[in-house]
Amino acid sequence: MIPIPWRCVKSWSCLACGRCCKGFDVVLDFNEWINIVRSYDMGATKPGITKIYLNKKADGTCVFLYKFFDKWICGLQHMKPRACKLWPFRIYKNPKYGRPNEAQFTIWNKKFFIYVDPLCAGIKWGTPGKFMLKTIREFIEIGLGVRKKQYYSTANIHSPIIYT
Repeated sequence: MIPIPWRCVKSWSCLACGRCCKGFDVVLDFNEWINIVRSYDMGATKPGITKIYLNKKADGTCVFLYKFFDKWICGLQHMKPRACKLWPFRIYKNPKYGRPNEAQFTIWNKKFFIYVDPLCAGIKWGTPGKFMLKTIREFIEIGLGVRKKQYYSTANIHSPIIYT
């Protein structure tokens, strides 16, 4: 499905449904890969031709996805990869999926274009509320690497890249 501009999202919250950890390839940057291999082993990751990914279980889910009662939790919460922190939001320097006026978000006098993966179950469609402004800002800061800790952009059950 084609990502939708953020201005079509009334609110978003992580429901800990695990959908983001099923069927997606998580690209790791070098430091993320090193930290995961040091803490676990090489089997937690898999090499691609030009990228390194988190490995998957036989059913296609992330090796770090665990069921906890009726929720799915990330076993990498303490070192969660940036790509995982950003999902379902995608941050670009230029409009990628059209509708630039609805996708644009300006912070620090810089324009970013934010899109949302419509497969996320935590999305409520409509006109964005004030909460979304804080959430979008946090996603951009995480994408830029100026923020590590998540407050608005993760599930309440958890401890609290720019795509080009």
